[in-house]
Amino acid sequence: MNETNQDLIAAQGGINLLSMVAANAEDPQTLRMVAGAFANLFGNDKLQIKIRDEGGLKALLGMVRCRHPDVHTQIARAIANFAKCESKASTQGTKVERSLLIVDDLLPWIVQNANNEVSLVRRHIEIALCHLAKFEANAIDMISGGAMGELVRVSRDSSREDIRILARETLISNPAFRAEIKHSALNMVK
Repeated sequence: MNETNQDLIAAQGGINLLSMVAANAEDPQTLRMVAGAFANLFGNDKLQIKIRDEGGLKALLGMVRCRHPDVHTQIARAIANFAKCESKASTQGTKVERSLLIVDDLLPWIVQNANNEVSLVRRHIEIALCHLAKFEANAIDMISGGAMGELVRVSRDSSREDIRILARETLISNPAFRAEIKHSALNMVK
């Protein structure tokens, strides 16, 4: 969790090691710990590209093979942390292209788990959706991939008011989402 340690872990090949363990481990406890380590590393915005380049996102996606809810909770937390860091970079003007989570094909898993029966998985995914939706560059993928519909559902049905508010603000602030909502409303009237 310590940023200095995260930098050392990344500099000394820790991301590759975690990726290899993720690919080869079958034990849910091991996978939960690896996913938790990734979740902590994914919260470090200085490591985003390095993590992706060294297979961290692909390793995370590979761990979904384990059906244990604790593993999925850590995967969802990692995705939320990654999306938050990308969102932060976007608001600072240092990132304008599509999310690496979308580029590396994590969006289908995110959408599939947006209404997961495990409340912690659902909460982390709801947060990730809100942060992904802040990128205008993600809008087309989110609309076509069903993520916008989940974001609309989150804006109404999330168990947490702060997440409902964040989802509404995100839907309103993104021009592509506003247009899609208007288009859907017009189709419903016809």
